[in-house]
Amino acid sequence: MIKFTLRLPEDLHQRLTGQAATDRRSLNSEMLHLLEAGLTAVAPETPNHPGGDSASPAPLHGNGRSPRP
Repeated sequence: MIKFTLRLPEDLHQRLTGQAATDRRSLNSEMLHLLEAGLTAVAPETPNHPGGDSASPAPLHGNGRSPRP
């Protein structure tokens, strides 16, 4: 198990804690559930490629930076 620090905007943290409470999960368990569901939706697991098909990666949606004018 890997531990790391994650910085979240306060409003996202509130949404996550609210959803975790609704689903009767810890915040950690809720975040793992959402990450697994999201990754499966983007690249479903296949028998030959656990974790998704690496031969056809999901498209990138920007680089995380604001577009240049």
